[in-house]
Amino acid sequence: MARHLITSAIPYINGIKHLGNLVGSQLPADLYARYLRAREHEVMFICATDEHGTPAELAAAKAGKPVPVYCAEMHDVQADIACDFGLSFDHFGRSSSERNHVLTQHFAGKLDENGWISEVEEKQVYSIDDGRFLPDRYIEGTCPNCGYDKARGDQCENCTKQLDPTDLIEPRSAISGSTNLEVRATKHLYLRQRALKDRIAAWIDSKTDWPILTTSIARKWLNDGDGLQDRGITRDLDWGIPVKKGDQPWPGMEGKVFYVWFDAPIEYIAATAEGTDKAGLPDSAWRRWWRLDEGAEDVTYTQFMGKDNVPFHTLSFPATIIGSGEPWKLVDYIKSFNYLTYDGGQFSTSQGRGVFMDQALSILPADYWRWWLLSHAPESGDSEFTWDNFQQSVNKDLADVLGNFVSRITKFCRSKFGETIPAGGSYGPEEEALIEALTTRIRAYEGFMDHTEIRKSAAELRAIWVLGNEYLQSAAPWSTFKTDPVKAAMQVRLGLNLIRLYAVLSAPFIPFASDAMLAAMRTEDRSWPDDVRAALAALPAGHGFAVPEVLFAKIADESRDEWQQRFQGIRS
Repeated sequence: MARHLITSAIPYINGIKHLGNLVGSQLPADLYARYLRAREHEVMFICATDEHGTPAELAAAKAGKPVPVYCAEMHDVQADIACDFGLSFDHFGRSSSERNHVLTQHFAGKLDENGWISEVEEKQVYSIDDGRFLPDRYIEGTCPNCGYDKARGDQCENCTKQLDPTDLIEPRSAISGSTNLEVRATKHLYLRQRALKDRIAAWIDSKTDWPILTTSIARKWLNDGDGLQDRGITRDLDWGIPVKKGDQPWPGMEGKVFYVWFDAPIEYIAATAEGTDKAGLPDSAWRRWWRLDEGAEDVTYTQFMGKDNVPFHTLSFPATIIGSGEPWKLVDYIKSFNYLTYDGGQFSTSQGRGVFMDQALSILPADYWRWWLLSHAPESGDSEFTWDNFQQSVNKDLADVLGNFVSRITKFCRSKFGETIPAGGSYGPEEEALIEALTTRIRAYEGFMDHTEIRKSAAELRAIWVLGNEYLQSAAPWSTFKTDPVKAAMQVRLGLNLIRLYAVLSAPFIPFASDAMLAAMRTEDRSWPDDVRAALAALPAGHGFAVPEVLFAKIADESRDEWQQRFQGIRS
């Protein structure tokens, strides 16, 4: 048994996330966590809500609520939806937690102690009408690169160019809309990433097994243009973690908070501590996952994220860990994803474009979405969600292949043998060939899952389902029964055992359907099929079963058309 630490990029608190957010981090991370648990490894799967920074303040203001109240409510909303989607976090934390306050201030103090923090006077936009500095997203204007008139002060959503607030044309306050702005001097703390560049570059170069998407983005930030830049880690905001050196004041930084991108990754550690606190466990329970000197030497740490989060996880967060001089666990593997687009356009939380997680669940159960998103994960390039493709995938893969197999074999057995698994008969050449083919496919499936190759894993799992259908079609127990009922009993017994096998193999992708299949087979045996022959005898003759409800209903053309019309990509 190995130990695996898994984190998915923590979602912003500002509203319910869309399907693009889901498939870019949380869902594939859940797939991997569920798989590793099924293989009996020890897993710690951590996520949280990202509650600081301008998105939280702006969303709270729009909702007319105090920021702490808004964040607490939205955390519960996001946690409930995550549960409804079957996301099996060991803990779903909050970056505003006391644990994250203490850890963030601790890291900042260590970085300063080791000489990796500098104090920089910089020019920043000040809103005279709002009476405050306007960092990042508090400023909107026209992008100097593409002309988009709703670009933010940190990035243009349209062309994705990184910006500084002072780059914007005709800037205005995102709070009040005021253009009564001026540039004033203010002091901030910077993480001296440039001084750590060689150490970070050597660390990235050592990761020869990482996806090209991950390393290419990291190296681009390391080497393009002027190369890796120092990064501000403080902001002039009211909401956030107050700037301190450990538990001591930081002279000159009064009234400032740490930048959200400094404290957010630290929340991975803090959320692990939050989880063990909730369980009433001592600090050693979370530190064994994160401290190399306290048991984390044998931990494999995997992160899942969209490509826009890669720079912060390959550069800034490692700079924080390395610069602290303490033996904290660094990530071993970063699985990054491209974007999921929606019907020819982009998903966007801020612009309300696309299908959102709550809307998806109002239409169909979670497994329909889980299967489509994972089997179309944007690994090698962007993927596009279309209603036609979604309908075809659900109908062909889930209804026609898996659902049809379960329905046919259970109904046939009930009609001819009753609701118990029949005895008699022994395997012939067809069954031996099936066991051999299943063994080959299952070992391939394990290999793809071990290496987090999501789409290949889905394709292999579907191929495993197809083998059962092909066997059923070829063996045709309904025909065999007429001349050799004993042989038909063996074929049916094998088919019913295949349902349990499919439930176990499919659980990482479609956990709710998996539970339904196991319940129908009246078993809680989730043992992994290391030995396929033994797995196909797990349910003995005489074992009772039930014919389940339809696992997956087909999506009708009328429903598809209605949903396409209803979800034009604009969320009010």
